[in-house]
Amino acid sequence: MGPKVRAMRRTSAIVVALVLLLPSWPEAHEIPADVTVQAFVAPEGNTLRLLIRVPLFSMREFDFPVVDPGYLQISEADDLIRVAAQQWIGDYVRLYESSQLLPAIELVAARISPPSDGSFSSYETALANVRAPPLRDGVELPPAQALLDVLFEVPIASDQSDFSIDAQVAHLGIRTVTVLRFRAAGKPERAYQYSGSPGIVRLDPRWFQAAFRFIVLGFDHILDGLDHLLFLFCLVVPFRNFWALVPIVTSFTVAHSITLIAASLGLAPNALWFPPLIETLIALSIVFMAFENILGAKLQRRWLIAFAFGLIHGFGFSFALSESLQFAGAHLITSLFSFNVGVELGQLFVLAITVPVLHLLFKKVIPELGGTIVLSAILAHTGWHWMTERGGQLLRYDFRVPPLDAAFFAAFLRWLMLLLIVCGAAWLLRLTFDWLESRKADAA
Repeated sequence: MGPKVRAMRRTSAIVVALVLLLPSWPEAHEIPADVTVQAFVAPEGNTLRLLIRVPLFSMREFDFPVVDPGYLQISEADDLIRVAAQQWIGDYVRLYESSQLLPAIELVAARISPPSDGSFSSYETALANVRAPPLRDGVELPPAQALLDVLFEVPIASDQSDFSIDAQVAHLGIRTVTVLRFRAAGKPERAYQYSGSPGIVRLDPRWFQAAFRFIVLGFDHILDGLDHLLFLFCLVVPFRNFWALVPIVTSFTVAHSITLIAASLGLAPNALWFPPLIETLIALSIVFMAFENILGAKLQRRWLIAFAFGLIHGFGFSFALSESLQFAGAHLITSLFSFNVGVELGQLFVLAITVPVLHLLFKKVIPELGGTIVLSAILAHTGWHWMTERGGQLLRYDFRVPPLDAAFFAAFLRWLMLLLIVCGAAWLLRLTFDWLESRKADAA
């Protein structure tokens, strides 16, 4: 071993020893896994009140004073909990009146509550609790079990205005669920439950506000839903003429609108196996359409196939819509219609890009027949993997024959009614397309 090597090793040993002697950094507070936020928003006169309850442990950068054997020293924590409430909640909440941002909310009161306290079951009891005197020091309450109740207020022009809230509280935990209730005089209480931070929530939306929100939601869902996009791509690969695509896309639209509305009104089975079943069938629809393209798709029956698979895709759309319908307010039907409009706008947007690109591809790069086969084979491969993966999840469920009781027959009658609607829609589409074909023939 040479002197240079020995010197290098001695130096390394000294460095390691010095590192080991250094004082350790203080451990960072762990991010809570699950945090539930309870909140009330209530306009009263010229004041808008925001009541919020969060677990104290979500204020993770604060070390609250404790006494042996680890109970919260409440009298010494008063100032600290107000600072924590402002930094972790108040600074992340924005309130709007008639779409205009209100001034920063003011912290009025903050109070520690035990986990057994049920005051947030109603607005009145929650308000009375947060205004009550603080707990005495003798209460045996560990910080990990304590609840922080906070009252914020902000001046408003009128309690009859439209109000919105943007509560960016997802940072409180890895999974943050907010239960928000809006209470206004002369109006029924509205309840919202959502995960993370959904952006601006209109607490009592007008019909046009709900319509706009759900149009955007439908448009975004098409662009984010890769399986729906691939199915749409399968539909148009062999037929790139606009007039040839009209009956195909129209049939798909009508079909998924029927099942989407039916599912949103509570017709879909409330069973754990139903979503993976639909997801498996959606993947199957891609495989089927891709193989039909390879074998030679027939335009005359393509609209019927698109209609049949559209019924399945409609249930898939409903899964994405189910949690968002709470933001519709009193405008359920308007929101459902608007979501469908957004979906169709998304489909038209995709078609407006896809059709010219396919024309260019088949004209400049690859022959039409070969291109159709290659693209369809790629789509079939992708759909097959999705189908096997989702089918594997489906097989994990234990399927049992439902009992023949009143609930079964009630569900059977609802599904029979849906079947009649589906058959009627298919019959009307057939008459419409036949009439259009006859008009086209007469014009020729």
